[in-house]
Amino acid sequence: MSLKEYKPGSPFPGVIGRTWEQSSPAWPSPLRSKPGAPNVLFIILDDTGFGHLGCYGSPIRTPNLDRLAKGGLLYNNMHTTALCSPTRSCILTGRNHHSNGMATITETSLGYPGYNGTIPFENGFLSEMLMEAGYNTYAIGKWHLTPAEQTSAAGPYSRWPLGRGFERFYGFLGGDTHQYYPDLIHDNHAIRPPGTPEEGYHLTPDLVDKAIDCIADTKQVAPDKPFFLYFATGAMHAPHHVPREWADGYAGQFDDGWDAYRQRVFAKQLELGVVPQGTQLSRHDPDVQDWDSLPPEEKHLYARMMEVFAGFLEHTDHHIGRLLKFLEDTGELDNTLIMVLSDNGASAEGGPHGSVNELKFFNNAPESLEQNLAALEDLGGPKYFNHYPWGWAWAGDTPFRRWKRETYRGGTTDPFLVHWPRGIQAKGEVRTQYAHAIDMVPTVLDCLGLEPLAEIRGVTQSPLEGISFRHTFNDGNVESRHRTQYFEMFSSRAIYHDGWRAVCPFPGPSFAEAGEAFGQSLLDEARLRELDAHGWELYHVAEDCSETKNVAEENRGKLIEMIALWYAEAGRYQVFPLASPTLTVFALERPQLTKDRTRYVYRPHTSPAPENAAVHVLNRPHTLTADAEVTAGTEGVLLSHGGLTGGYTFFIQDRKLHYVYNYVGEQEFHIESAVDVPEGRSELKFEFEPTGKAEPALGRGAPGRGRLYINGDLVAQSDIGVTMPVILSLGEGLTCGRDENSPVSERYSSPFEFTGTLHQVTVDVAGEQVRDTKAEQKVAMAKQ
Repeated sequence: MSLKEYKPGSPFPGVIGRTWEQSSPAWPSPLRSKPGAPNVLFIILDDTGFGHLGCYGSPIRTPNLDRLAKGGLLYNNMHTTALCSPTRSCILTGRNHHSNGMATITETSLGYPGYNGTIPFENGFLSEMLMEAGYNTYAIGKWHLTPAEQTSAAGPYSRWPLGRGFERFYGFLGGDTHQYYPDLIHDNHAIRPPGTPEEGYHLTPDLVDKAIDCIADTKQVAPDKPFFLYFATGAMHAPHHVPREWADGYAGQFDDGWDAYRQRVFAKQLELGVVPQGTQLSRHDPDVQDWDSLPPEEKHLYARMMEVFAGFLEHTDHHIGRLLKFLEDTGELDNTLIMVLSDNGASAEGGPHGSVNELKFFNNAPESLEQNLAALEDLGGPKYFNHYPWGWAWAGDTPFRRWKRETYRGGTTDPFLVHWPRGIQAKGEVRTQYAHAIDMVPTVLDCLGLEPLAEIRGVTQSPLEGISFRHTFNDGNVESRHRTQYFEMFSSRAIYHDGWRAVCPFPGPSFAEAGEAFGQSLLDEARLRELDAHGWELYHVAEDCSETKNVAEENRGKLIEMIALWYAEAGRYQVFPLASPTLTVFALERPQLTKDRTRYVYRPHTSPAPENAAVHVLNRPHTLTADAEVTAGTEGVLLSHGGLTGGYTFFIQDRKLHYVYNYVGEQEFHIESAVDVPEGRSELKFEFEPTGKAEPALGRGAPGRGRLYINGDLVAQSDIGVTMPVILSLGEGLTCGRDENSPVSERYSSPFEFTGTLHQVTVDVAGEQVRDTKAEQKVAMAKQ
């Protein structure tokens, strides 16, 4: 019997003794959210200081974020951990960063429980909680929460965004990326950017486009289904990349320098009520140059670097505005709970003079004022990986002291906006209650009427460590429920309790006062005892929010109480042992899926191998051996690692075999074969033999001798006078058969794919070298 022939009430074939009406199957109910449940949108900015947004007194134009402040709430007492990955782990789990194993960024993890860079599954993400409540969940932009050694195509994927409750992901896994040549991941696989800088591509509008696409895709099918969007821009982290016209819009506006900027912003903050009346502007930082004493060319350079930053921020705000406009046009804005937060204070990683290549910072390589001046006209474009000097970071954290990575309020107190017209009656008000990034998850759950899950995917959940601040939404006078909060970052410590704040800066209140260099300080037991005895400062921040009056001497009892409280909290949240990893920690080889490996085989058309999963060739003998078939017109990259900021590339061009080592974007060491690569199948080899020792503290890796071989014959050799000592690339990994993103060498344009048949490239780091003494004597080197 067909369905056409079936008559109601008659027996249905295959269902014994029952009619179709009696046998109608009980369909399983779909998971649905509560009726009217709001969408949730987190907008996470990077390296944006308390004094950077227009609504916080800045002259930088941020009309769309200002609109959220005007239609919602601006908090002036919100805190972070002072660093990106640690703060982001707090934002998404509601637990402290050491509880998450995220004492520092994943690339400098040390293996201790609070420092291993591996967020435990018992610390569930908000995405996992809301997915169970019937939400769609999307992560767009910066992630930086996967152990660095687990970000390759080999996984494991359990700590990628899709493994932690997000249904869609589009962005980058690392700490920063080139805004014109980003290292993109779509869901669980690497992809190439959909455009080039020559075509007008930039990461920020691409991220906004993908965020809008995700929401539109699902709302057209299930219009009542709410979403949780974690939108984390690459901005305002270095590189400060923005189309020139945005930077030019600030021409001349920062010519009077960072001291004048602080004065203007501070006056505006007092006018807006962003800081309490009676607040004092913190001191001139001893590490920051006096603007008036600078020569004109330095002023010109530094002012332009700030113009680029300001244009970058306005550009970012503009595209965030497109996302908000989409929500408004689709009727979703009023019932979307929006929280905007920067992950830490403004960044001083550009050093005292700024940088045109942030890779120099991670390799301790000295900056050159002459090179920076030569780059001035191209700042903000794809050619450089630029960052402003730390005078602007200090200014960007007005009115507070210091900056990112440190536990004064300049590092830990950040702009925070809440906007939810359907759920918050108050509009355009300032909230002064104490809060921390760990409070965002419990506040969202409170707003949604949800309890924390006791179990996620069979794993019993740890208690949330944050406290809801929903009660502050419509009452500006109610007391904060978050009374105590510890801080620790690179051995800098602080503790807040009931309006008091104790700070123990490491290595001191400034590098100048400590007599030490940025990123080179180590902590030992003797030094810790000395700091505990004499290094703690005490501030009554209820009356002195900018930490200008150290009252430790006259309140010795209170100080001892606060130090004891810090130790109690530190023991509770896995802060020990205290550690101060220097930049050389980046050079440590992380635990790999395979052990004791000295031979790596790479093949074309595969995903990039990221920095922490690629073969580690720095400061050691190694060979690259390509098995390739070549015809008369064959050209292209055999193997490359890195990009325009630094790295190496092994390629064929104009029938010759080439190797280029790019030292921090500053110098290319080029070796070219004296003979053509023959047609047919050949073994093409590069060999590096160190001839000296690495000096990481001076920014120099091991120098060496590079040699090229074709089918066993030595065809070129030359000295490579300096190499990178710590890290080879920023994000751009190793690729076979092409140069994936920005080109390592100026001798070609990426991707410069290999046009012959490339079977594989083998990298050997066992130390064995090919030596051909006779050939070495016979071959005349074109480049010595």
